[in-house]
Amino acid sequence: MAILEFRPSTPLTMGVELELMVVNRRDSDLTRGASELVRLLAGGKQPGDARQEITDSMLEVSTRPLSRHREVRTELRLIRDAVVAAADRLNLLVCGGGAHPFQRWPERQVTKRPRYQHLAAVYGYLAKHVTIFGQHVHIGCADGNTAMLLLHGLSRYIPHFLALSASSPYYQGVDTAFHSARLNAMAPYPTSGHAPYIETWGAFEEYYRTVKSCGIIESTKDLYWDIRPKPEFGTVEVRVFDTPLTVEKSAILAAYVQILCRRMLVENRPIPPRTSYLVYAYNRFQSCRFGLDGDLIDPVTHQHRTVREDVLQTLAALGEHARELDAEQPLFEIEQWTRNGICDARWLRERYAITGSFVDLVWHQAQLWRGTDGA
Repeated sequence: MAILEFRPSTPLTMGVELELMVVNRRDSDLTRGASELVRLLAGGKQPGDARQEITDSMLEVSTRPLSRHREVRTELRLIRDAVVAAADRLNLLVCGGGAHPFQRWPERQVTKRPRYQHLAAVYGYLAKHVTIFGQHVHIGCADGNTAMLLLHGLSRYIPHFLALSASSPYYQGVDTAFHSARLNAMAPYPTSGHAPYIETWGAFEEYYRTVKSCGIIESTKDLYWDIRPKPEFGTVEVRVFDTPLTVEKSAILAAYVQILCRRMLVENRPIPPRTSYLVYAYNRFQSCRFGLDGDLIDPVTHQHRTVREDVLQTLAALGEHARELDAEQPLFEIEQWTRNGICDARWLRERYAITGSFVDLVWHQAQLWRGTDGA
């Protein structure tokens, strides 16, 4: 009998999870407060869910499964407004971004939930070191085989997701020279990076049984892959995005994943060959380091182009699918970002250049996330 049931969900529905910074108004540093925010939000009427993450400076919020970009955008705005109101009551700030610019990991407090205490016992300082902030996008799947198809198909677009969401140029008080430095903190984990090349749900169940019986993992939550199946939700989950600076951008990025998935399913695209993963780490690094200007090797033809060129080429083939999903506006926005080099990492560097103050920068990040002018 299978021990890992895949519970089907409505195909192509979207769910968004956002990890957010909880910030002290006095000095813009991370501070404890996620548990209190969760308590306040539990009594609210906003949709979705809110929970603590591994340290008490991290708040995770999530939407319900939704079908259209405009629904995701509306729900994220409602969640944001509720979070802002709760933070104001506690005299705290909340903001987006993939990494806090100057916090020091030894000062973080691991959440007292048993799972997180166990992770701290296993991973030591890494449990605090991963006080980093990402966006996760879930896409509904009819069955486990579809989830595996989309997992491997979406791996082709990991450089797009990283370059378009990059918002962590600063880390531990320095400019890292990366557009997205967040994923570097995950590298030491034994189950990070890309998923193994497993084509069917039956084969994944066998893999899961093996690694669980070896004591490597306790559940799929311990698989920190860039993309992973989420059988209890009936989804495939893309996990590489930095948390954007606005909820509007979060909704657009989710729509991009949905459009790509529709194209794969409607056009009956096969699982990419195993050899496509030979260039995966290189492409991933280039997009983290250089964003849209990074070098990308086509996994099939081995031709080189920039991430920007690859995004634009991909967008040109997505028009019909965007129309069917009422997502033409998100596609247009992504095209404008790509052509004009607009990204959150660039905004952060330009904002910091004005005053040279990380305290000022984080304050403006918080204003931007709450929907006011952060300039």
